[in-house]
Amino acid sequence: MTSVSSGKSTIIRTERGLTIAGTRITLYQLMDYICAGYPPKLIHNQFYITDEQFNAAMSYIETNRTEVESEYQIVLQQAEEIRQYWEDRNRDRLAQIAGMPPQPDRQAAWAKLQARKARLAVSS
Repeated sequence: MTSVSSGKSTIIRTERGLTIAGTRITLYQLMDYICAGYPPKLIHNQFYITDEQFNAAMSYIETNRTEVESEYQIVLQQAEEIRQYWEDRNRDRLAQIAGMPPQPDRQAAWAKLQARKARLAVSS
């Protein structure tokens, strides 16, 4: 692991990318919430990190915005490629499962679920 920040090693580069030292939390995970418009306090509470860790991460993101944003776009692209791979690979199996009738002991729950889905589709 190599240190990225000056002074204390608060933000480090690992095989996972830019990470908050002492955690498995990447800056890209924080970027998901930042890009979704979540307020900083909510992001901070979501990850159970110290004020120092959170402030260092936010400071690093602001200071190195282009680098972090560029790496974040790469991470998003890789995640989409992986999702697409597994969706393609499992398409036939998921279709087979969807076509199966519900188990006899679950028919009442299945009917209730289908009715709820129909109501939600109508109200949308």
